[in-house]
This record gives sequence, structure tokens and C-alpha cells, in this order.
Amino acid sequence: MFSTVRHFCSSAKLQSVRVRFAPSPTGYIHLGGLRTALYNFLFAKSHRGKFILRIEDTDQKRLVPGAAEQLERDLDWMGLIPDESPMKGGGFGPYSQSERLLIYQHFVQELETEGHAYPCFCTNKRLELVKKQAVRDGNIPKYDNRCRHLPSAVVEEKKRQGMPYCIRFKLSPLDDCPEDLVYGNVDSNAVLHEGDPVILKQDRFPTYHLANVVDDHLMEITHVMRGTEWLVSTPKHILLYKAFKWTPPKFAHLPLIMNSDGTKLSKRQDDIRLEYFRTKGFFPEAIASLLCLVGGGFPATDIQQKLSSLKELSQKFQLESINTHSGRLDMLRLEHFNRLALVKYLNQAEVDDDMVTSIADIVRQSITKSVLDEEMLKRETLIKVLQWATAEGRVYLLEDLVQPEMRFLWSQPQDDLPIRIQSSQARAVLNLIIDWLKQQDSLNKTQVVARFREIAVESNLKVGELMKLMRTSLTGLQEGPSVGEIVEILGPQVCIRRLTNSISLLR
Repeated sequence: MFSTVRHFCSSAKLQSVRVRFAPSPTGYIHLGGLRTALYNFLFAKSHRGKFILRIEDTDQKRLVPGAAEQLERDLDWMGLIPDESPMKGGGFGPYSQSERLLIYQHFVQELETEGHAYPCFCTNKRLELVKKQAVRDGNIPKYDNRCRHLPSAVVEEKKRQGMPYCIRFKLSPLDDCPEDLVYGNVDSNAVLHEGDPVILKQDRFPTYHLANVVDDHLMEITHVMRGTEWLVSTPKHILLYKAFKWTPPKFAHLPLIMNSDGTKLSKRQDDIRLEYFRTKGFFPEAIASLLCLVGGGFPATDIQQKLSSLKELSQKFQLESINTHSGRLDMLRLEHFNRLALVKYLNQAEVDDDMVTSIADIVRQSITKSVLDEEMLKRETLIKVLQWATAEGRVYLLEDLVQPEMRFLWSQPQDDLPIRIQSSQARAVLNLIIDWLKQQDSLNKTQVVARFREIAVESNLKVGELMKLMRTSLTGLQEGPSVGEIVEILGPQVCIRRLTNSISLLR
């Protein structure tokens, strides 16, 4: 193992961009983490570099079984396919931190030998007392670095007695800190407000501060793009790089994503999880297009209206255009982008079979079998319906096709039609309309309404009475779009079949 470590440490000067997305497998990926992964991916592809997935699973108490594998499957579904990862492998693995423990322990020992780290035997109880006392004194609650000053003989005696201990890193004043590529100057003195941080816990697992520095160096990461919550930790990470005599990568911190009302996103919100949007029927490119509106990184006018592919987004991505202020999610924009995605898929030479199957499944699950018009579930008809619904701006999700105002598409009349005129008159009117429909190849609502008005006058009916009769006879429903629209989208043949069936049901 150590020969591998030495090989990584002595590697040649980097020739290409290498970035990483390093989530903790503590649950589903949410929009905040997904935006971080997306921007890393776009930056890598815009520089013909590599996008690496690394799993930071050192917090064993919070791990969710199967979450790491699901994270990678989620990225693949979004099209953010890593060049190196736990599942795909690569030349810089292992890519799960729990498999790299000996590596971290080796470098911790190096820090101790060089006088940059020390064992800490303080109990949790004492640490809490120190913090409470600092608050009472009006000071910043932090570790008081007590164990930093223990004589070596005392340290060895405590170890001999089997006292549990962690390893802390010695913070020191930092003269300068590299500029953040988004936020500019970083407060180098931030470390002066902290106690010495733990870098190796009592269970011999590293903390984030050590593991991310070691891994980013060994994996030859050139740019670290992560959430702005880590901006304040950058000085201590720079100190670790200096202690190892390593050149740090360039840092770019990404602004927060907020809810539309300005509140912070929470992992407990079901409606910010990627899984939620996938099961609702949103497309990956719609989600990516939304996230690129939150936080900048693109010319302002380029992505407001247009649905963009990952290739197009990578060509437009500009690290220097990322905002320093938080961005808010606008879910109406997601609906807009998803409608554009539907239109895109419908305009393909061959409409995807899975989409057509999904529509049929949604309809069957939502419409009572006794009233379901199975003829409407033919592939060509489903495509026609979806084309009409998207062109009219009626739907942005496939499940919108079974909303109450769209159920006329799938419901055909059954017994007990609520007809308010005499059956004989209703039959006569419906037969007149059938005869007219047989002469039509296609219909538009203006033409339909004009002809129905004529038939109402000829049949000594009020126009409203005829429209109610047609709505009931075509759909069995009392509400929905205008009758002209219903007839237009159903078309002559379906209307003839449904009206003929309704005549047979009249008593």
C-alpha cells in the first residue's frame, strides 16, 4: 500500500483537469448535492477533464445501506457518468474512504512524527464543560488545546494504560490563503477562532478535514468545487497541505440553493430529493436545466427559456460567472423545461416505447376499468394525445394526462346516462351528428361548434342542451374542456364509436 502512496505523491505535474464529487452515503441525493455534482461534471467536460465520484463513508453511524450504490445509479440516470468511481474503478482507487483507512493512518503518523499532530485524551464530558464555560465567559466555544501541551512521557503513559484518544492537527496562523475562484479572498485568520481539529477519531476513522485533503492530493484533483458551507474550513485545509508540503488544488465554492420562499433546503424535504422528481416523471435534462438557473455559471440570457443538453451546458459553463449569493428554486421553470423535454422526445423520429408504455400504465391505474376506452390506448393514439396536450400547454408531466379535466380522453359512457331531453329526440340528434362526422376526415373546434349550432336549431334545441348531450354521450362526464375541443382531439372515428354506443344505452 505504501509503495502506491509514494507513487501518487511523486506523480508528474498534472496535465488535465480532474474534479470530484464526494457525497456521504447517508440517504438519497437531493437537489443541493446534485447541483454540486452537475457543476463539477460540466467544468470537467468543458476542459476535457475527468469527473470522479468518491464516496466519503467514514461516518459509520450515519451510513444508509445501499445508498452509495444508489448515488452512482442516480448520477448515471442524470447523465453525469463518472470517469472513475467505486463501481467503475480507475487508476486512483479505492474510491470509498472506508477502504482507505491504512492510507490515512500512514499520513497521520507522518504528521505526528513531524510535530504537526498530537494525541488528545479529553473525554466528551470534558469537551462539553469547556464549551459551556466559554459561552459563560462570552468567548467562542472551542477546544482549549489542552492535550497539545502534554509531555511525551505523559502521553506514553496514557497510551500504556489503554486510554482512548483521537488525533488532533495543530492549527497555526496562516499568512495567506489562495483566492477562491468564486468568492475571491478567503479569511486566512479564520483558524484563529477554532481549537485544534480532530483528524483521526477514536475509532481510527478520519474526519473530513484529513480524508478530503489526502484523497484530493493522491487522486490528483486539480479543482475542488463544493458547497459554500466549506468555505470557512479552507484555511485549515491549506494548513494541512502546507504540513504535508503538497501543492493545494484550486478551490471554488458554490452558493447555497434555497427554497422558493427563501428558506434553506433540508434533507428531510421529500420534494428536493432526486428520487421524488424521477418518480413524478421529470426528465434529467429538465432537472439539469433548472439547476443551472440557480447560482449562475452561464450567460444570463442563454438558458432562461431553452432546454439544454449536458453537452450544450458544458460548452456554455463559465466558472467565473457563478454567483456569490444564494439562488432560489423556481419550480414553475422546472414545469416549463419538462414540457420542452416532452416535446423534444415526441419530435424524435421514433417515439420511445417506454414513454408510450408509461402513459398506458398511468391511464389504467387511474381510470376505472368499467369506463376505460381501451381503443384510446393504442400507440398511435397515445402519441397523438400527448402531442396535442403538450402543444396546448396542458401537461408537463405524463401523469397530467389523467387529471380531471383530461379524463374525457379515456372515459366512455356506460349505463344510466344523465340525459335531460327525451330519448327519442336525443337519438335523432346523435344520429344527425354521426352522419356529419362520417363525412369528416379531420376536425377543428371552430368547425365543430358552428355545425353543432346549426344542428341545435334544426332539432329545436338550445345550444347548451345539445352541448350537454354531446359531453355526456362522448365522455359520460359532467365537466371538462369545451365540447369543441373534446370532439377535435378525439377525432371523427372515436366520436362515431362513442356516440353509437351511447345511442344503445338510451332508454
